Amino acid sequence: MNNNHYPVVVVGGGIVGAGIFRDLNLHGISSLLIDKKDFTSQTSERSSKMLHGGIRYLENLDFQLIFEALHEKNLWLKIAPELAEEKEFILPVYENSKRPLWQLAIGLFLYDLLSGFKNKPFKILSPKKTLDLEPSLNPQGLKGAGVYADAVVEDALMTLHCIFDALKHTTHSKALNYTSLVNFEKKDELYFLELKNELTNEIQNVTADHVVFALGPFTDQVLKNFNQLHWQDVLLPSKGSHLWIKKDKLPIERPLVITSHDKEDRVIFVIPHSDKVLVGTTEIKTKENFFDVKISKEEIQYLLRHLNDYFPKAEITEEDILSTFSGIRPLVREDGDNLGKTSREHKIYRPYAKTFVIAGGKYTTFRTMGQEITRTICLNYRVSYNHELSLEKFNTQFNFKPHLGDKLTDEALINILKNEYPKTFEDLAKRRLSLPTKKLWKNNEESFDQFFINRLETINLYFSCTKEEIEQYP
Repeated sequence: MNNNHYPVVVVGGGIVGAGIFRDLNLHGISSLLIDKKDFTSQTSERSSKMLHGGIRYLENLDFQLIFEALHEKNLWLKIAPELAEEKEFILPVYENSKRPLWQLAIGLFLYDLLSGFKNKPFKILSPKKTLDLEPSLNPQGLKGAGVYADAVVEDALMTLHCIFDALKHTTHSKALNYTSLVNFEKKDELYFLELKNELTNEIQNVTADHVVFALGPFTDQVLKNFNQLHWQDVLLPSKGSHLWIKKDKLPIERPLVITSHDKEDRVIFVIPHSDKVLVGTTEIKTKENFFDVKISKEEIQYLLRHLNDYFPKAEITEEDILSTFSGIRPLVREDGDNLGKTSREHKIYRPYAKTFVIAGGKYTTFRTMGQEITRTICLNYRVSYNHELSLEKFNTQFNFKPHLGDKLTDEALINILKNEYPKTFEDLAKRRLSLPTKKLWKNNEESFDQFFINRLETINLYFSCTKEEIEQYP
């Protein structure tokens, strides 16, 4: 960094912070983006890997949110086809399901209506056609299914795309991962921020005209540290966990939406990816440390129980779990504490005239969530806000793509190390290579450990890494 003043500092490098950072830079407003860990290493890489309207939000009558999310989903299918892909989701209905097939048909019609009929049209299937489409489903008590369209997304890579696209548009902006905010103070019209490099402990001071906090679930924890803000808690944190299951144990071809047959009536997504299946999520009130949260034994049993209810022949056990991940949803607290009924709408707070705190919301609507903030900042600089700018395809010099499934060559590895800026081995393996576990390694000539240990000298040209870090990767 050779600049100590920025028009805007954005604190939080998840998908919302990255979206605001991109929008500012598209409008020529230089900014600094910081994150305490790697960009998108927390909630924004721990989603259900979907861009969706939220089929279950129909029950809460969140029509405005669904409308916005469906239009955003269909937009990203056009401008980021390398990251987002439309899929047909099967929603099976059984004798003991809470909603009969006719009621589901009404809901799916409304879902398509809210999309402006831009969704692929829904279908209602008979039991036979449902089993023809997905033979592994439990046939006992099956009444049929609804089929509707949503999208799957590479969530971590979407965040990285936003950041690199932003940096392409201005020369003075910076994005620093492993950089935390240790002090924040307002003096007259300026904000003074003390930043700490979490890898070297180096301290740097910067000033800013505007500060945007996009901290997700960490909002209350971080802002209460700064007395000037007089911050009061606004979040109702909710923990959600997922499983990655072996594809050969559950060889489904289309995503499914299953519901828990209990009083919670939760939706669980079962989404096939290239060589694994994602199952989730749970929803649990939590007060634990939000960084790098882990799944509990109870959550694993909960997901496996419902998975085996719908796919009894698969007989899936803990042995079939490749890996797990958990994240914290930053739900904005409302009158009650019912997680299922709490809206996914976002809110913006203004502790000072040029300080913005954005909380809540959902992954799919990240682009529109931050536009109110960007518009206000543009107005302060007498810059005309152009909604059309953010509708362009990503314009980065890097060819980000999911590397999983590709045979990783030495040339490709060096390209990733040089251009995608990992700072730790986890950054490289998990977020740049999309390898949540070494069990998914494809190279038959060398094992996961052998490949990276044999190239340790090359890796250490870009960041400090040890043989033990490679061997300890899950």
